[in-house]
Amino acid sequence: MKNNLTIDDQWLHFIQIKNLLNLDQQLTISDSVISQIDKCRQYLNKKLESSDALMYGVNTGFGFLQNVRIDKDQIEQLQYNLLKSHACGLGEEVPHDIVKLMLLLKIKSLSYGNSGVQVETVIRLMDMYNNDVLPVIFTQGSLGASGDLSPLSHMSLPLIGLGEVYFKGVKMPAGKALQQLDWEPIKLQSKEGLALINGTQFMSSYGIFCLKKCEHLLKMADLITALSYDAFDCTTEALNELIHKVRPHKGQVETASTINKYLKGSEIISRKKQQVQDPYSFRCVPQVHGATKDTFNYVLQVFIQEINSVTDNPNIFPDEDIIVSGGNFHGQPLALTLDFLSIAMSELANISERRIYQLISGQRNLPLFLVKEPGLNSGFMIPQYTAAGIVSENKQLCTPASVDSISSSNNQEDHVSMGANAATKLLRIVNNVEKVLAIELLSAAQALDFRRPAKSSVILEKLYTDFRKVVSFNEVDRVLHDDMIAAISFIQNYSAE
Repeated sequence: MKNNLTIDDQWLHFIQIKNLLNLDQQLTISDSVISQIDKCRQYLNKKLESSDALMYGVNTGFGFLQNVRIDKDQIEQLQYNLLKSHACGLGEEVPHDIVKLMLLLKIKSLSYGNSGVQVETVIRLMDMYNNDVLPVIFTQGSLGASGDLSPLSHMSLPLIGLGEVYFKGVKMPAGKALQQLDWEPIKLQSKEGLALINGTQFMSSYGIFCLKKCEHLLKMADLITALSYDAFDCTTEALNELIHKVRPHKGQVETASTINKYLKGSEIISRKKQQVQDPYSFRCVPQVHGATKDTFNYVLQVFIQEINSVTDNPNIFPDEDIIVSGGNFHGQPLALTLDFLSIAMSELANISERRIYQLISGQRNLPLFLVKEPGLNSGFMIPQYTAAGIVSENKQLCTPASVDSISSSNNQEDHVSMGANAATKLLRIVNNVEKVLAIELLSAAQALDFRRPAKSSVILEKLYTDFRKVVSFNEVDRVLHDDMIAAISFIQNYSAE
């Protein structure tokens, strides 16, 4: 595996971004990209020298101040003022992996040579990534249109020696980090500040990060469900491929096939059953998990398109000799799909919690609350409460952000996507899904112990054995919080391939 990712004329793909984060790769920028960036910068310089025409954000104010002409000797100050005045974020700090994605995706968007930035500016962003100089960025402040103005301003402040960063894991003023690295602050030229903060990189970085987590959780959800199948002594009739051939949604067919594969060879699943069919939370897993997978694939397609696009404003076209003001910074495609993925992922937790409820219900020769001497011991009674509370929280978080809009900039920016809010709450939902699946794994493993000496499949026995290395059988009541934390960590690090 290469130890770097090169930003070039080709699209960035999902696997490349996952490798970048998982393998701690470095960034490089191809010569062709450097040439494209420089060509656009030189074109803009000549345009400013030869014309007095108003060009939005280049020699004018911003937003409602679009018609205010800026003198040529003030153009650079305009860009510094823009970064400083728009860095108005509040709330929690953005996680470091998402900050790294913001740097990556901003570099990619600027690489097409339609933004007018200096080569030096893009190289500095790359150097920040490679040296783990990670700007302190905040979760609140973006409306998801006009670009992610506030968070991208915080991302860009260290370029000019302002703001705060984490360097070598230590939070410090950006100026101090620049001194330690012997870097001079960048002297911004015309339009550069606007190119840096107009864009959807806050929303798209959250989305890509969540998609990475979702891909893993979708695999773990199927694996844990298969364990719960044996734990609850289910029948596999609902997984019969003939059922799914006559309703062949891709995710549904794939889910039924995957769970069948996980259960193949299980002694428990092959024995005669008393019930004719199982509750929906088991019987309808292919339909529910499958629909979430189909949603995931659609959302991923939208985000891959987005991260390989130019999303600042105005856009510069040197070959056509035109500078065009438009709205590529508007986050509507992202806001809608972020909300869609939130709803789809929350359903994984929703149906998982129902399986937890069935497992602790005292049915099918399992003890009430999956514990010996129920009454004296409460067993797994309260983990289900926790799962139910988390699932309810997710339902509240799934209220779409994209249906809201609040006018800004004195009504010049009168419709916004609210995609940034959709992005940050998606991460909360995805983390919640992880927690609920961990509680299901905890419960299914406990239930499986009451099926002994009967064995599950090779794949599921491996899952059980690996899990029991970190969480032991619950013989009598103990502090289950510790077990749940261990289960979450297990899910994060387990390979469901």
